[in-house]
Amino acid sequence: MGFARTCSVALVGVEGVVVEVQADLEPGVAAFTLVGLPDKSLTESKDRVRAAVVNSGAEWPQKKLTVGLSPASVPKAGSGFDLAVACAVLGACERIDPRVLSDIVMIGELGLDGRVRPVRGILPAVLAAAEAGYEQVVVPECAAAEASLVPGVSVLGVRTLRQLIAVLADEPVPDEEPDEGRPDPLMAGLRMPGTGAATGMNTAGAAQHDLGHDLADVVGQSAARTAVEVAAAGGHHLFLEGPPGAGKTMLAERLPAILPKLAREESLEVTAVHSIAGLLPAGKPLVDVAPYCAPHHSATMQALVGGGQGIARPGAVSLAHRGVLFLDETPEFSSQTLDALRQPLEAGHVVIARSAGVVRFPAKFLMVLAANPCPCGRFSRTDDLCECPPASIRRYQARLSGPLLDRVDLRVEVDRVTRSELTQRGARGESTATVTDRVRSARERAAARLLGTPWRTNSEMPGRELRSRWHAAPGAMDEAERCLERGVLTARGLDRVLRVAWTIADLVGHDRPDAMDVNLALQLRTGVPRGVPMTIGALT
Repeated sequence: MGFARTCSVALVGVEGVVVEVQADLEPGVAAFTLVGLPDKSLTESKDRVRAAVVNSGAEWPQKKLTVGLSPASVPKAGSGFDLAVACAVLGACERIDPRVLSDIVMIGELGLDGRVRPVRGILPAVLAAAEAGYEQVVVPECAAAEASLVPGVSVLGVRTLRQLIAVLADEPVPDEEPDEGRPDPLMAGLRMPGTGAATGMNTAGAAQHDLGHDLADVVGQSAARTAVEVAAAGGHHLFLEGPPGAGKTMLAERLPAILPKLAREESLEVTAVHSIAGLLPAGKPLVDVAPYCAPHHSATMQALVGGGQGIARPGAVSLAHRGVLFLDETPEFSSQTLDALRQPLEAGHVVIARSAGVVRFPAKFLMVLAANPCPCGRFSRTDDLCECPPASIRRYQARLSGPLLDRVDLRVEVDRVTRSELTQRGARGESTATVTDRVRSARERAAARLLGTPWRTNSEMPGRELRSRWHAAPGAMDEAERCLERGVLTARGLDRVLRVAWTIADLVGHDRPDAMDVNLALQLRTGVPRGVPMTIGALT
């Protein structure tokens, strides 16, 4: 009788569970049994593993073979267990010393010819292995850079099973040359329909600025530009309302470029989600800039929040984690889909319950909503170009529920661009580089003030902490409190005005918000003019 064991990782959302892969050989009729709650793709690994072992020059044992995945109560899905199953079988038949395998975590899919193919979720799987105390992992060669992001773990990247057998058996390692002149076939199949690749995802994030997306290209719109800057500095949600062609999408596309680069911990969080979705850019395993996700208005609730059959996959709110979620033509989204955003907006994560298990995805994003004022888009307080009936306008605007809009800190009307603004020569708005410097300085002030707390931006601070620990200047909140008494603001809205006022104070360099900072925050939320300049530069 032969026995060997090694380890792999089962992923549930972005969390991993180390699974012990055990292989047992007994005399009897040749058979291969796989137990331990595997799914269909894992059950099929029996044929893949057998073909890969034989085509790698090793002998397949002609005995009764049982492979167990422990703990058996945890559902296992995907093809990432292939490599561990093959090595456990080879250890049981003593082609590899079983003692060498016991402390190694192996992740990878096997082709029929023995090549080791990458799988989604390498980074969260290696993170789970490191947290469980394992120090050695074996992954596909093309995913070694991603696995190496985890400190304290020795990573071995292999291209074929033949190479891995030679390394573990202390034999000369054969050279396996990649195919030249065409894309690596091992990378094929990582992007599949339904995995998030069609959700308007741009993993380049702030790299859009390198493609010529500069804030200076936006003509006019001083109030909207200020709102974008405040949103970036404090992580506040933004609602842009205005006629078609006024620049709403231009502003949203330029927002990721003025967000600061992600910290190391934030980068690992974002990379883990993108790894599970199969959206990591080629040649760059670590996402260090804010992601930008703009799903189409026909997206389903599962595409936006996450879900799908079997184990749930991350949706757009998780793909935009630590970045920007842009919902263009927001009233065209279904009301049920939009209202599903309320919980992640408040909690910073989304919990999805399915029959196969409950998963938790991070979803701390900056939401930007864009909408026309009416179905034809020409409704305005200053002209009468709109031909929509009043009832039609009310129905259109009512598609955005009050509870959802109450969670939006900044609401700005984007005016129609005039001829003089469009044809004006010379004078341009501030560039992305200039605004980015101010945003970075404001974030540094907020981080210094919040040092020793679990929060890093003003938008994260609870209202009770704002009212008890960080006070505005005397009398600064009088107008906001009167708005609360008149019903213009809710209690949540008052807290959000105070958060925005702190962000404005950080941008202009004030120690705490004064009356002008609070009035600008009120104007950005209610749209009612308060007699304050609408540009941050005029307040400094």
